[in-house]
Order: sequence, then structure tokens, then C-alpha cells
Amino acid sequence: MALGPRLDLRQTQSLVMTPQLQQAIKLLALSNLEIETFVGDALESNPLLEMGEVQREAGEDSAPEPQEHDSAPDFDGDNALDIADHAIDPEAAPGDMGDWSRGDIGSGSAELPDLENRSANGPTLAEHLSNQVGAVAHDNREALVAQRIIGDLDEAGYLLGELRLIAEEMGVPLAEAERALATVQSLDPTGVGARSLAECLALQAQEADRYDPCMARLIDNLDLVVTGDIARLKRMCEVDDEDFAGMLGELRGYDPKPGLAFGGSAESAIVPDVLITPSADGWDIRLNEASLPRLVVNRDYYLELKTGARDKASHSWLNEQLGEADWLIRALDQRQKTILKTAAEIVKKQEGFFREGVTAMRPLTLREVAEQIEMHESTVSRVTSNKYLACPRGTFELKYFFSSGVSAADGEGASSEAIKAHIKTLCDAEDPKKVLSDQKLADLLKQEGFDLARRTVAKYREAIGIGSSAQRRRQKKLAAI
Repeated sequence: MALGPRLDLRQTQSLVMTPQLQQAIKLLALSNLEIETFVGDALESNPLLEMGEVQREAGEDSAPEPQEHDSAPDFDGDNALDIADHAIDPEAAPGDMGDWSRGDIGSGSAELPDLENRSANGPTLAEHLSNQVGAVAHDNREALVAQRIIGDLDEAGYLLGELRLIAEEMGVPLAEAERALATVQSLDPTGVGARSLAECLALQAQEADRYDPCMARLIDNLDLVVTGDIARLKRMCEVDDEDFAGMLGELRGYDPKPGLAFGGSAESAIVPDVLITPSADGWDIRLNEASLPRLVVNRDYYLELKTGARDKASHSWLNEQLGEADWLIRALDQRQKTILKTAAEIVKKQEGFFREGVTAMRPLTLREVAEQIEMHESTVSRVTSNKYLACPRGTFELKYFFSSGVSAADGEGASSEAIKAHIKTLCDAEDPKKVLSDQKLADLLKQEGFDLARRTVAKYREAIGIGSSAQRRRQKKLAAI
């Protein structure tokens, strides 16, 4: 068969993502604060866009439809952003770790995560310390080295770098750097500039005039304090039960992270994207209007520019700017509709959480929500990224409501967060003389309708920072002193 050139016509189907559709998908993953930045850039680049003066009524689901324009790009409703993609599996928020200074060494808490970060209005730790150096340092040279040391402190107040390297960098003897460090350690708050936890506590004990040889031995053996080896500690410190209880109480009163009282860096507060409030017939779900910009097209200015434009290129540019402005307004409107639709389904699925708390949470996946709102789970994943929901129980990331689960007696299953809350409740209520083992915890959970293996209970217990039965026994023994 002879080979030769020829022309063929073929019909094929393919998914083509236009640049505008790609941008619309990116808008879904942005928070309200990020949307403000995006809109600010759009206002600078497009002369036809301006901020609207008329705000929507509270509780209204979406912005009014913008005026149609012949050159506006086609935007296909709810399904325009529903692009098949690999969904991102949400991760459950871990519990907060405990603080040894409160008497729960090595223990944890299953309290709901506090997502309402507050940005400090006062000075940072470095600013607070720098303002004191001039009045304490013996000369300008010592003050300069002290300022360099302050620059190496972390947010908790600990010195990160090696003092020897700082001395070499500043070109001063090590002894002079040590004097500058002593100057920093004399500043408020007491304990900053320490190179270890023991040194931090020792500085605070010295400030309180409690750093005697017995307290020094106790601070030098913090590992035995953690393990609860009371008998050995009393022998090393050469004190009786009453004196040891007083020393331990004094030690617990010290702050292991003194620098956290000040802002280590400027952090922006978390602003919720969705607001949930109870109503007579259920829940009122609305977007946070305070952080949502409202855009409108200045059509009077468009007509004025179009009248003055005489060449074809100017007319083409104006039509392009108008098309982009109309598209952006539609994209933001579609984003709001999608967020509200997703949030409403989450509230519907997790209504037990909003009414009773974390113990009533049920397992939920992206696919379940996606099927109910008739979108792809990748779209739901983007919508729940970097978005926060404020309700009477606090502020939570939308992904917090998605978690795996285990089978329960009622057949509906239980969320891993609910199981962790039950484990935390059981451990908090246990008798210090009869600490519950993992198997006993599994048996008690089974009585409540959770069929869990001992290894699964141990995994959840460790995930929320609760120690083993032996560790909890030592901790409770220390707390009782």
C-alpha cells in the first residue's frame, strides 16, 4: 500500500479550562481577607470597576445579578466551577498539648481548638526588651551586644543561637558576651534569655529569692519531676514531704515560656467567612458581610469613555475591560453561592455538634457533601480551604467538620472528634487511685455504643496528648502533693 499525504476530519471531546475559569477556581480557595486583596488589585487595573455603596441585607444568600452585556463571557451557573480533580482529604484538628506548669506534666487536652487568634496591640517581646536595655547596660558596647542577643530570642524568650558565635560575630570576648547575656536575663519578664528550661526556671527562682540548694537540685532534675519519681527527688533535695510539696508548688507557679506574654510577631486575626446563629426554625447561615467587598460596574464612565474613543483599538479595549468587570462580579457572586450552599450542608450534617457539642459530631466526608450539593468533591475541598465558620460554640475551620469515624451501636457511626472527647471525659473523671487502662477505656466506650479495639483507643488517646495509664498515675500523684 502506497504512503501519501491526506487530510482527515475528526471529532473529539475534551475538557478545556479557559484562563477565566481557572481564575474562578482559584477564587474558591481564597478566604475573605485574600479576596479583599484580589479585589484591590482588580480595582487598580480596571477603570470600570468601583466599590458599591449599597450593601446587601443581612442573611441574603447572594448579590444581585449584574447587568448583562453582549461581550460578557459565558458563565455556566453552578456547574461552571465544578471541575473534576483530586480532592484533598481533610485532617482532624489535633488537641492542645498540656502545660507542665499547671500540674499536668505530659498530659493533653481534647478541648475544641481555639481558632480566634488575637493580634497583640502592645509591643513585641524584642521591642519590650530593647526599651529596657539602655537603662540597664553599663555602656553602649554592652547595650549593642545585648541588642544582638535579643535579636536571637524566640517568641518564648529562649536564646536560639550559641553565645560563642554571637561573640565572634560581634568581635567581642566571650566574657563580655556573657555579661551582656546577664543584662538581658535581668530584664522583664524574668526568665528571658535562658538557654534551657532549667535556666529559665532558675532565673525566676532567683528573682523570687527561692533559689536555695534544695530548689537548685529540684530544677536540675526536671526529668525526675516529669516521671514523678518523688521518693528519689526528696532524697536528693534532703527535704520532708511538707517542704517538697512547697517546692513543687513554687515550681509550678513559674512560667516556662515568659516571652509569650508579648507578641512575637504581627499576626492577623482570623476573620470568619460564614456566620451561624440559631433562629426560631433552625439556623441562620450567612456570609460575613464585613469582610466581603461589593463591586459594581461604572457604566456611566464606560459610556463617557466609549463616546470619546475614536479608533477601533480603544473600543476593543473598553469592551474587554467591561467584559472582565462583568465576569469578576459574576465569579464573586458564584463563589458566595457555593460557600453558602456548602456551609448549609455542613450545618445540616453536623447539627448535633451545633446543638450538643463535639460529642455529637458524626463522621463526614467531602463526597457526602458534594453529592448533596451536586458538585465534585474537589470543589468542596477548595470551598472549605482557608474558610472559617463562627457559631455560638466558637470559630472553626470548615475542614474541622470533616473527620473519619467508627461504627456505633445506632448504626450511624461516630466521629473521631467525638470519640476523643469521650476519652478525654473518662480520663478527667477517673479515680487517681484507679487509673483506667486502654482496655478499660475500650470497655467503657463500648458501653456507650463505641465498638473500638484497645489499639484504636490508644491511638486516639495519644492523638489528643493524654499519657498512658502509668504516666497519668504519676501525674495525678504529683498533682495531689
